Amino acid sequence: MNDTLSQLADVLEQRKQQSADKSYVASLYAKGLDTILKKIGEEATETVIAAKNGEKQQIVYETADLWFHCMVMLADQGLHPDDVLTELQRRFGLSGLEEKAQRQNK
Repeated sequence: MNDTLSQLADVLEQRKQQSADKSYVASLYAKGLDTILKKIGEEATETVIAAKNGEKQQIVYETADLWFHCMVMLADQGLHPDDVLTELQRRFGLSGLEEKAQRQNK
C-alpha cells in the first residue's frame, strides 16, 4: 500500500477519538454520513470544473480534496484504503467490459 494513503488512514482513525471542536475530520464524523457524502459531492464537482478548465495544478489540488474526503467516508464506514486497492488489484488484467459483465451477473 502507498505509505501516504496508509499514514492518512491512520490519522483519520485517530481523529475518531478527538473532539469535534478541535479537528475538522472529527467534526465530519460527528455530523454523520450525510455531511461526509455532501463533501464528497462538492469535491467531485470542483474536480470536474478544474478538469474542464484545464488547470493542471487545480486538478491535482481538487483531486487531493476528493480523495481525502473519500478516505474519510471509508474510515467512517469501517473500511480502509487497502480494501479499495485490493479491489483495483482484482480488476487488474480484466478488460473494463469483462469487469462490468461480472458485476451484472452478481
